[in-house]
Amino acid sequence: MLATALTGALVGVDAHLVRVEADTAAGFPSFTMVGLPDPAVKESESRIRAALRNCGFDFKWDRRITVNLAPASLRKVGSSFDLATAMGLLAADAVVPPERLPSLLLVGELALDGALRPVPGVLPMALMARRQGLTAAIVPDGNAREAAAVAGLAVYSARSLPQAVELAAAEALPAPLQPTPPDAPPPTRPDLADVRGQLGARRALEIAAAGGHNLLLVGPPGAGKTLLARCLPGLLPPLTIEEAIETSSIHSAGGARLDGLLAQRPFRSPHHTASEGALVGGGTIPRPGEVSLAHNGVLFLDEVAEFRRGPLEALRQPLEEGFVTVSRVRSSARMPARFTLVAAMNPCPCGMLGDQRRRCECTSHQVRAYRARLSGPLLDRIDLHVEVPAVRFGEMRGTPGEDSAAVASRVVEARARQRRRALVQRAEGPDGLNGHLDAAALRRTTWLESDALGLLAAAMERLALTARGHDRVLKVARTIADLAGADDVLAPHVAEALHFRPLIGPISLT
Repeated sequence: MLATALTGALVGVDAHLVRVEADTAAGFPSFTMVGLPDPAVKESESRIRAALRNCGFDFKWDRRITVNLAPASLRKVGSSFDLATAMGLLAADAVVPPERLPSLLLVGELALDGALRPVPGVLPMALMARRQGLTAAIVPDGNAREAAAVAGLAVYSARSLPQAVELAAAEALPAPLQPTPPDAPPPTRPDLADVRGQLGARRALEIAAAGGHNLLLVGPPGAGKTLLARCLPGLLPPLTIEEAIETSSIHSAGGARLDGLLAQRPFRSPHHTASEGALVGGGTIPRPGEVSLAHNGVLFLDEVAEFRRGPLEALRQPLEEGFVTVSRVRSSARMPARFTLVAAMNPCPCGMLGDQRRRCECTSHQVRAYRARLSGPLLDRIDLHVEVPAVRFGEMRGTPGEDSAAVASRVVEARARQRRRALVQRAEGPDGLNGHLDAAALRRTTWLESDALGLLAAAMERLALTARGHDRVLKVARTIADLAGADDVLAPHVAEALHFRPLIGPISLT
């Protein structure tokens, strides 16, 4: 007899519908699984055999059993196919009504005693099930909260195979799990009030948060670059429900164990030894990298000059387009990667260049080689270049500056202005933020008064700005105007934006 159960397979951050076709027939006893299963999927035979026996199901193995995972051209990885395979076999023996399974998503790993263990990627699988028109899903108890966040899909949790069979065979299903909104995020630490001095860097941080601009911090060790970067998430507005679902789905596909939707914007800080695949995603079956895990949040690259050239250059596409495409022979995945980049580095190998209290021991050749580790095209994609000098004693003991809450309120107002303007001007973009607008949308939403236009024209010649550099300055000036509540971009806004461009070589420090 033939029966079909439905489950999902992950490719990148997206799930694809998989039909588990289970066929039992008379013949020489055998168990064959086809459809490009990896070793973890093939090993499910042993788990299913033990689980059926230990749960008291009288399933006969003395016949020819064939399990096909369709589409056969899609490679299947992991243990999430166990439950669907076991239910398909039981449906082939009429233990479970076969007509119930075609509208039901089944996901979970089986223990030898029949218990259901949680698996990664349940949230994107639940989203896929809703798109495919499925009406219900049975998932392990440990995955229930994240799956229940998908509206329009009845989600049921099961702790064991017998419970899943009981749910699938029931004439009247119980009430499904209700989605729970994300918990209120706790106060973000550190707070911007913890930063002493660094007025220029604090201003740049506010501009970056308001417009979605990328930021480079250059200064000696101990000046507060890491502290500043860790303050940025506290300046960003809370995740909307759509952003929370999208962000949580990426983290679920990346293997994170979620207890519901994420409440805080992600802050990712990979080590400088990270490979290209770890940073932008990769693997035989593409998996999300740090740029995708930082989607809707912050990617912090500390000691960015110590990263290898390949991973850094791989950042160009996500910085420009907001997504990354990972291509393999058998599959290709496009993964979202819209984040705010904060990079931090020393001004030279020893870190003392420009510090009047400590002498730099580096030669000019060493300084040039160190700065050249960041290519011009990569630096051109970073809107704000900020010098972070060493903090003096008077600044350390002085009055604290504004806290994160005060700055965040201005950021929320500036972002609201940008979204309203983008809606009126029909400016295409992912979220209406100035830092994410394309060239055409930027010109439709940005008006420069005559003095500002003249200043920008002169700066483009004197500073040898590229076309991309021109647009980056314009985006930053537009954000500065939004923070000031101005409809038009004025000369002071352009002047401040130009202040954040590199003036000498790739880095402004001398």
